[in-house]
Amino acid sequence: MNTLVMPSPAKINLFLKVVGKRADGYHELVTLIARIDLFDTVSLAFDQPSIIVHCSHPMVPEGGDNLACQAASLFLETLSRQEGVAVFIEKVIPVAAGLGGGSSNAASVLMGLNQHYGFPFSNRELMNMGLKIGADVPFFLLRHTAVARGIGEQLEAFEGMEELCVVLVCPRYQVPTAWVYKNLNLRLTNCEENFKVRRFKEGPFKIKDLLYNDLEQVTVKKFPEINTIKKALLDLGAYGALMTGSGPSVFGLFQTPQQASMAVQTMRRRRRWDAFLTKLLVP
Repeated sequence: MNTLVMPSPAKINLFLKVVGKRADGYHELVTLIARIDLFDTVSLAFDQPSIIVHCSHPMVPEGGDNLACQAASLFLETLSRQEGVAVFIEKVIPVAAGLGGGSSNAASVLMGLNQHYGFPFSNRELMNMGLKIGADVPFFLLRHTAVARGIGEQLEAFEGMEELCVVLVCPRYQVPTAWVYKNLNLRLTNCEENFKVRRFKEGPFKIKDLLYNDLEQVTVKKFPEINTIKKALLDLGAYGALMTGSGPSVFGLFQTPQQASMAVQTMRRRRRWDAFLTKLLVP
């Protein structure tokens, strides 16, 4: 069988500021996004009569609602190919946890298909294609730490990222992104003292000085244990801790692998949450 295997990394938001809401209902953001070395595996099998998607996680849809399926369909339609592909997703990234797993899977499908067909599209063309699927897809196609603006489509590569270990802690429930944005109070997000975007252009600085997430205030109200996880990570020596995306996943940044390893072992012993030892992918 003609196959191609693509890694599909998770992401964390080191900074997320909601700056407004557009007439079409989408929210305008400024966010600093980094990939971490927690990967799904996306396998593409070619020479198929149609597009099919199979996923190892029972909560992930396998039809047209799956972003990987949408990516394959859009790519082949844009290329004017009447062919199919089978997409197999081995899930490691927790689902609906603020880690961008679905968008990452879609980006991996686009990159894999582009490679298979001899790179007919530039990376910019792939990013434009990806934006039609989801706001985070272009970030994963950039393959670089980035500041994202707009709904996520305005990307600027971010240099100077510290090489830090990441302990990722994931409660065993899902938080729908749409619910979080629906309950966001934009008047509270406009507080100037929380607006740290200007620091992106100032330096040198420490990443922990930028850690902020407007969406945390919404998710914590319903799931206060997010604050419990943050405190636990800080007590274990984290350099900083924050909820990522719309949650409920929380990450702690550690300066040494030894600290991070001890912290993840402690969090796993508590058995209430899933914990992963990862690191920032730099650049």
